[in-house]
Amino acid sequence: MAALNGALENGQTEKKAAGPLPHPIRNLEVQFTKIFINNEWHESKSGKKFPTFNPSTAEKICEIEEGDKPDIDKAVEAAKTAFQSGSVWRQMDAASRGRLLNKLADLIERDREVLATLETLDTGKPFLQAFFVDLEGCINTLRYYAGWADKIQGKNIPVGKLYLLSPLLSFLSYVH
Repeated sequence: MAALNGALENGQTEKKAAGPLPHPIRNLEVQFTKIFINNEWHESKSGKKFPTFNPSTAEKICEIEEGDKPDIDKAVEAAKTAFQSGSVWRQMDAASRGRLLNKLADLIERDREVLATLETLDTGKPFLQAFFVDLEGCINTLRYYAGWADKIQGKNIPVGKLYLLSPLLSFLSYVH
């Protein structure tokens, strides 16, 4: 097919030559093993931790703080506070919320090799699948919703709460 002004005959644009494939980071040390609540890292209230193992080698990766009911209660209280009238989040305009979602997508993109490596170590998932499928989907989902954040049209579209939280839950599962 001959290209004409950057477009192929079938309407598709030319794809750039792919660079070298990314690789997992060797000897990666896990830095964040605490519980993340209210924008801060915390040790579990019980002091309990649990080990996580690489399923392909049975090697211990690290120990992670084990959250129990008191930790969950603390997280729920922080979430409720964030949505109270007069809170920073409630006063934030929609465009700023969209910028925050894009910032999160930027950070995931920046640390993509680290996150894909962690996912591979923790689950045994192929690195390239974590890198190109899971993290690409997470980044694209965050950017999609960031684009809609300030598109206030007076319509409500009911969706389940879990559906709205899935990009965040997906991200949090990578960083433990």
